[in-house]
Amino acid sequence: MNYKVFKIIFFIALGLSISNCAKRGRPTGGLKDSIAPILVSASPNYNSINFTAKKIKIYFDEYIKLKDVNKQLVISPPQNNNPIITPLGTASKFITIKILDTLDKNTTYVFNFGNSIVDNNEENKLGNFKYVFSTGSFIDSLNLTGEVTNPLKKETEKNISVMLYPYSDSFNDSIIFKEKPRYIANTLDSTLFELTNLRAGKYLLIALKDANGNKIYNPKIDEIGFVKDTIIIPTDKKYNFTIFKEIPALKIIKPKEVSKGHLIFGFEGNAKNLNIDLLTQTPSDFNSKIVFEKNKDTINYWYTPFEVDSLNFLVSKGEYSEKFVIKPRSSKMDSLEITKSTSSTLHLLDTFSISTNIPIVNFNKSSIQILEEDSINVDFKATVLKTKIYLNFEKKHNTNYNFKLLPKTITDIFGVSNDSLFFKLKTKLPENYGILNLELLSSKNTPLIVELLTEKGELVRLKKLNKPKKVSFHLLVPNKYLIKVTLDKNNNGIWDTGDFLNKKQPEVVKYFETVITIMANWEENEVFNLDL
Repeated sequence: MNYKVFKIIFFIALGLSISNCAKRGRPTGGLKDSIAPILVSASPNYNSINFTAKKIKIYFDEYIKLKDVNKQLVISPPQNNNPIITPLGTASKFITIKILDTLDKNTTYVFNFGNSIVDNNEENKLGNFKYVFSTGSFIDSLNLTGEVTNPLKKETEKNISVMLYPYSDSFNDSIIFKEKPRYIANTLDSTLFELTNLRAGKYLLIALKDANGNKIYNPKIDEIGFVKDTIIIPTDKKYNFTIFKEIPALKIIKPKEVSKGHLIFGFEGNAKNLNIDLLTQTPSDFNSKIVFEKNKDTINYWYTPFEVDSLNFLVSKGEYSEKFVIKPRSSKMDSLEITKSTSSTLHLLDTFSISTNIPIVNFNKSSIQILEEDSINVDFKATVLKTKIYLNFEKKHNTNYNFKLLPKTITDIFGVSNDSLFFKLKTKLPENYGILNLELLSSKNTPLIVELLTEKGELVRLKKLNKPKKVSFHLLVPNKYLIKVTLDKNNNGIWDTGDFLNKKQPEVVKYFETVITIMANWEENEVFNLDL
């Protein structure tokens, strides 16, 4: 008895059984169907050779529908003109593929529908369904497997394209910027990949987080990963590698006016130590400040407004230079806003800070008073960094602190000062916190950057080590934490990305697999073997 007949008889028998035994009342609907659709036939046949058709029909045992097929379908080798897939949006027992491209001779083609084919009722997935044919006399049958991850993300990076480029007499590394690959697969919703129906030969293996889906590498918008060694097919080796965002060449985008006295310059690449010089003649009391926006490719340029038709800028760094002209039009000026770093609790290891939305040009330390329990003056040190003031002082356990800022303590670049400000904060007892002792093990004495993160990836603490050893984090707020360790090979204190053309891989990043729970008045001990 074939499976299709068995499936029908099973559900009929089950329905009769339920009908005979049921009590009077509202029907329950029976058991939920959990069986994926089944391929019945295809025209031309699956694994056809000497293929010449322009239309393909694939038949299933039940009504199916296509879900996200435009994102899920991967055709290898890629086609210049995508085929027409029908029906879309309606249920059917078959899929029609209308081929619009001219097919290469003696080539095996794979139409991988991913998880896009689901049954009409319960949306059970026909996972990783492929239709394969060859325009030659045989089907290529070799494969390649592995895993692609993102070193900066603990969670799975989905939908990464994995590509093979065959080596030839005319091959060079620039091919990935100009041409589509010979073979392509996709990780879909996992980190694993499998390239199937490959031909024996030598290949370049890369992975792309392909932003616009054109299967050609664009460093400005795509993330890339590569295997430095030549891939020789056939192979039993599994290739595990990472994707990364290259640092593009420096480019400054024409500034825009946000408000009176406030411009923003967008940029690509590394803008550290960038010079922004105003060439226009300015009054004697002119002032300007440059503030980089955190985690954004944006530079804020603040200046004291003056009457002028246009502003002429020279932006430069090293060999790069470019001139810009902007005509100020806005008459609205931003208002000074002041915020504190915490609302009510001042943690024992934190440094209290005050932030402004506009750069500070004048600060009067004598206008700030910090009182312990409303009566004792607290000595403190103040550090001003453009839009932030850090107030450092010795904090006591379980103590109330009152902060008083008199008028004109802070003056911004527009000459606007604060009104009177009052803050009340309180510290906690040491037993309100926990401790994490982390032993880092490795056979290599590589310098490390150890980051303690929240479950959302926000940085809580950071330690730089000259080699793997035991490290402790004290006075931790009870919470769940992640551990991220960067193998800082060049010992520069930051994670360094890769460079495809120079065959430079990004620095290795390791995440501790377990989420660590820190409880109050508790000491947690963990061991992280970086060699595993």
